[in-house]
Amino acid sequence: MTHVVSESCIRCKYTDCVDVCPVDCFREGPNMLVIDPDECIDCAVCIPECPVNAIYAEEDLPAEQLAFIKLNAELAQADGWKSITKRKAALPDADDWKDKTGKISELVR
Repeated sequence: MTHVVSESCIRCKYTDCVDVCPVDCFREGPNMLVIDPDECIDCAVCIPECPVNAIYAEEDLPAEQLAFIKLNAELAQADGWKSITKRKAALPDADDWKDKTGKISELVR
C-alpha cells in the first residue's frame, strides 16, 4: 500500500508534508503535490502534517477520491513533476481554496 494526495491539495500546495518524508516521495506540479507510489514506504508521517487533510493511506481514501490513486502514480512520473524535499510557501491564494471541493478541473498538469 501507499499514500495518496487527494483533491484537497489542488490550488493549495502546502508543503509541510515534504519536510517529514524520510524517502522524498513527493513530486511537485504547478498547483498540487503527489506521492510517487514506487517511493512511498507507507510510514504515514505525512498525514498529520497536511493542514488541509489531503493525504490518505490508499485503503482509507474516500470513495469519491479513488481516481487520485491512478492520478498520483501518473503525475509522479510526468515530465516537469520533480521531487520536492524542502518546505516552501503555499500558493498565494491557498487559504481561499483550502476548504473548497470539486477542484479537479483546477488541476494544472
